[in-house]
Amino acid sequence: VQLQAFGGGLVQAGGSLRLSCAVSGRSISNHAMGWFRQAPGKEREFVSAIRWNGASKYYGDSVKGRFTISRDTAKNTVYLQMNSLQPEDTAVYYCAASYGRPIASAIGAQNQYDVWGQGTLVTVSS
Repeated sequence: VQLQAFGGGLVQAGGSLRLSCAVSGRSISNHAMGWFRQAPGKEREFVSAIRWNGASKYYGDSVKGRFTISRDTAKNTVYLQMNSLQPEDTAVYYCAASYGRPIASAIGAQNQYDVWGQGTLVTVSS
């Protein structure tokens, strides 16, 4: 499995961006997919995830109500729509795929994910 994340860029506070994660090698229909981010000088943190069957979506507390995860199985791509962006959302955003099927309580844990994309930088100016 290979993941390629793109769509990052520079945006003003209050603006929006949509990140994409194109997956090759396996169908996303069989994998939980997640988004994580790492801000300068900080540890990587959970942003959002979608279960292998697309039935449930999960969000970190800091992005709830502003970010939306979705997927297009025909395009084998996962998206992260980010609205009302704030300077504290500035980070490198990574998509990740899990070979397993993490339960809900574990889906935000980085060790549940087996393959990671290269990251895309999101910069939010104030």
